[in-house]
Amino acid sequence: MTTARVSPRAKLRLGDRIFTTSTVTAGVIILVALAAVAVFLIAQSIPALMADPAELKGSPSSFWEFVAPLAFGTVWAAFLALLMALPVSIGIALFISHYAPRRVAQTLGYIIDLLAAVPSVVFGLWGIKVLAPAVTPLYNWLVDNFGWFPLFTPPVSGTGRTVLTVAIVLAVMIIPIITAVTREVFLQTPTLHEEAALALGATRWEMIQMAVLPFGRPGMISAAMLGLGRALGETMVVAMVLSPALVISFVLTGSTNSPTIAGNIALNFPEAHGVGVNALIATGLILFAITFVINSIARVVINRRKAFSGAN
Repeated sequence: MTTARVSPRAKLRLGDRIFTTSTVTAGVIILVALAAVAVFLIAQSIPALMADPAELKGSPSSFWEFVAPLAFGTVWAAFLALLMALPVSIGIALFISHYAPRRVAQTLGYIIDLLAAVPSVVFGLWGIKVLAPAVTPLYNWLVDNFGWFPLFTPPVSGTGRTVLTVAIVLAVMIIPIITAVTREVFLQTPTLHEEAALALGATRWEMIQMAVLPFGRPGMISAAMLGLGRALGETMVVAMVLSPALVISFVLTGSTNSPTIAGNIALNFPEAHGVGVNALIATGLILFAITFVINSIARVVINRRKAFSGAN
């Protein structure tokens, strides 16, 4: 007498089959959508890559001369924003998770989460109407006293609409994202690790150095990449605050600033026509590639550090 073999798939309950199918479908849809976006960008970028450079804005000698200042400005502004936002975000997350009383931590957490819901156009208005005039005296002081340093080379901007102002606004925008993620990671630190460090005579800060920060390092990297992705793709703040010029410049306080890809698309797309539209889409393809490369690098770093995080 033989018994029929039942496949593992047949043993799945109806709910399990529905859930498995839906999750696989969702994953496939994400990949298909990503591939469709990439194909669209590439197809629409080809006319700009093959067109006469004289047809592009500024009449550059080549398409890459046109896109280089945009790519540089995008990475430069986002890097400055991340440089300012990351230490502040980690400090706030540590204060909420390990220092603040429970009621204060909850209130501060609500405020941080509320900042993440503020529209970018509001930050843009704040940057152009409040922050830019407020930091202009500081820029004058920096140029007068540190003009010999390449980042503060004169002349100084009279309006405050510089890449440093944009970076400050972007930093304020990405602080809630980085803080929220790192806070949750710090709260997941094994209690036994913290208690063991304290039992050995470590102070609270030494315990954080030995137990919390090593455990949360992959999470901090992930949070930083999320914030960097937000800063790379931000449009309204850059379009409203920055005074752009199609140049590559490291100066933080001058009136001649490198534009960003997202801001340039927002400012020029309504008036673009013909090859100009394809050129803007081609710059979008460059931004797509920059974001993909940065996320890939972050993933490699996280995978290398995962073994030392304590998560295993």
